[in-house]
Amino acid sequence: MPSAAVGAAAGVGAVESIELHCIAAALQGAVVQAEEQGHQGLLLSDDTVWLKNYHGTMKTSSVGPSNAVFPSGDPGMYQLDITLRRGQNLAARDRGGTSDPYVKFKLGGKEVFRSKTIHKNLNPVWEEKTCILIDNPREPLYIKVFDYDFGLQDDFIGSAFLNLASLELNRQTDVTLSLKDPHYPDHDLGNILLSVLLAPREEQREVTMLMRKSWKRSSKFQTQSLRLSDLHRKSQLWRGIVSVTLIEGRELKAMDANGLSDPYVKFRLGHQKYKSKIMPKTLNPQWREQFDFHLYEERGGIIDITVWDKDAGKKDDFIGRCQVDLSTLSKEQTHKLEMPLEEGEGCLVLLVTLTASAAVTISDLSVNSLEDPKEREEILKRYSTMRMFHNMKDVGFLQVKVIRAEALMAADVTGKSDPFCVVELNNDRLLTHTVYKNLNPEWNKIFTFNIKDIHSVLEVTVYDEDRDRSADFLGKVAIPLLSIQNGEQKAYVLKNKQLTGPTKGVIYLEIDVIFNAVKASVRTLMPKEQKYIEEENRLSKQLLLRNFIRMKRCVMVLINAAYYINSCFDWDSPPRSLAAFLLFLFVVWNFELYMIPLALLLLLAWNYFLIISGKDNRQHDTVVEDMLEDEEEEDDRDDKSLPRSDKITWLWYSTSGILQEREKGFMDKLYAIQEVCVSVQNILDEVASFGERIKNTFNWTVPFLSWLAIVALCVFTVILYFIPLRYIVLVWGINKFTKKLRSPYAIDNNELLDFLSRVPSDVQVVQYHELKQDPSHSPSKRKKNNPG
Repeated sequence: MPSAAVGAAAGVGAVESIELHCIAAALQGAVVQAEEQGHQGLLLSDDTVWLKNYHGTMKTSSVGPSNAVFPSGDPGMYQLDITLRRGQNLAARDRGGTSDPYVKFKLGGKEVFRSKTIHKNLNPVWEEKTCILIDNPREPLYIKVFDYDFGLQDDFIGSAFLNLASLELNRQTDVTLSLKDPHYPDHDLGNILLSVLLAPREEQREVTMLMRKSWKRSSKFQTQSLRLSDLHRKSQLWRGIVSVTLIEGRELKAMDANGLSDPYVKFRLGHQKYKSKIMPKTLNPQWREQFDFHLYEERGGIIDITVWDKDAGKKDDFIGRCQVDLSTLSKEQTHKLEMPLEEGEGCLVLLVTLTASAAVTISDLSVNSLEDPKEREEILKRYSTMRMFHNMKDVGFLQVKVIRAEALMAADVTGKSDPFCVVELNNDRLLTHTVYKNLNPEWNKIFTFNIKDIHSVLEVTVYDEDRDRSADFLGKVAIPLLSIQNGEQKAYVLKNKQLTGPTKGVIYLEIDVIFNAVKASVRTLMPKEQKYIEEENRLSKQLLLRNFIRMKRCVMVLINAAYYINSCFDWDSPPRSLAAFLLFLFVVWNFELYMIPLALLLLLAWNYFLIISGKDNRQHDTVVEDMLEDEEEEDDRDDKSLPRSDKITWLWYSTSGILQEREKGFMDKLYAIQEVCVSVQNILDEVASFGERIKNTFNWTVPFLSWLAIVALCVFTVILYFIPLRYIVLVWGINKFTKKLRSPYAIDNNELLDFLSRVPSDVQVVQYHELKQDPSHSPSKRKKNNPG
């Protein structure tokens, strides 16, 4: 084992050094200049030492001599079109003598492309195309191939460099790259075949391509004409909605030893993804899940569908795949599809509906729908009470004016930022343009959305654009639609990623919400739309502790109530026990079923009168806020220590070829324990959130929901008072027994749970709480104090 560990450490250093080759070109000039000025001591970091030791390796790893002629000054921007064709004779990394390969492209130390995974294949065929913007063609493209292992560290197969300076401009070139492992340079790890085309970038193609990268933005020219702004808008706006209902699976392949599977399904349309829930121990799962994708292309698109078997603590098993070609489906019509699974057994049953695009727009401040009397009247008419049963999915209209931001954080070394805004409503996401080198940007854009759920939360996030890299986070605000005051321009203090505390800067927004209250109420009793890009919960000591304390607080409420009742029985306070005894006799003697909703109704009314009379006993939840701040500090520590943990993980898995089976089994057990801990963490969160939502309903945290509860309780009270219970149970039973006959593909739901899912938990109350701006940090005040 000691020798194995030494070999692993050497392997880690070699592979990490190759990964750093990508920044060699950028650092080399700085090193030479620093050495000339006698400042070697300032630059002798790990990266610099690597740079001096391995610069020669980078030269020998590139492919071919330089054929392209680039300008001696600023070379401008280039566009690299790459087609990843296939792999040949790749190294096997799995026990079965195969691999599940995928490819990463890196430029300047940042990942710019990742291919799909081809399962159980040493000669994979990808045929995937990507387009990369190049501002320095002398910088090599780093290509890494990995073997995908679900839940574990992916195994490294090999890597290679592509010297872009060796490519001839405006000419398609086929390239074959031999994969190498620096620790085992003599091993044959296979080849990767590419087709590449390097060309100077045209202005129009630039913007069209950039907008396809969602919020990950690349560089644009600082001056934008009206024509480019139009391209900016068109590339973001979707042309239709694809509504997908996953009904069931039939006769799926058994992947577990018990002859069954634990299947779940993954959907992908472009950059949009959806993962279904897991159905345990069945070959004929019934999902009944509905979700929507945005359709950006006129001709439709292809939905990639894969089915997996969930395995705790190890890689999930692949069951099969299929595709839905949307261009073959007619619009405004629901299609029932029975899709047989390729590379597997069984089929999936889907309902797919293509509808026209919702009213989502981007415009300048000069084009304001609500300021035009005719358009405003038409919008108000669309959501009037007279049209309450027309198109129940169209609940309301949202207009967001993103005006400007002030005193933003400086994300660049120049002391400036290149800020842009991302405006999100559930799964709808739109972007502003970038204002370059400015900490007080003005966007002056108007975004409009259709509201499908009035309980949605508007999220506005400010990022700093980095050239061909992931954007840097600058700040974020989350605003529930029901808390918006129409037509008021407000300065919102930007918060951190966890929405628990302030960060630097404020953003000025003006928001208008118009909705139909009846449609909104009916939608409240339907399943909540799932957000596709939410991060999966990871195991966190602070998060686990926070959820445990939250659940403990809910349980203590019940325990204290039990103690209070028991004290009445023990006559600890004779007047209180006497009053309780008389109340008990009165209620039991006169009890009717309608008194249950009536009692809840009286409790809501009592809390309401306490609030309007100024005797509000609700307190700001500082306990949850403190726990969230502790969790944020832990996340910061995790982010800082991430490279170290990556090295340890790589050290472990780089020796996978020589690890003993018992050690492999030990790691599997560790991952299984981790998965159990994450499950416990999530269960604690769900239980605590359930109790907090009930409390917040009666506390009038969201008045709309509390009024809706009052209406529902009044209706239940009247029904139970006038209609005998046997008739109510009879109608309920008939509805339950005939529901599947009337609507075979209806999605099951519980109206009470759907209602409670709209009530914010204590954590969400803290996250949605609007912070007050500190007057001492106001930019306008500073200008007055410092006129120079």
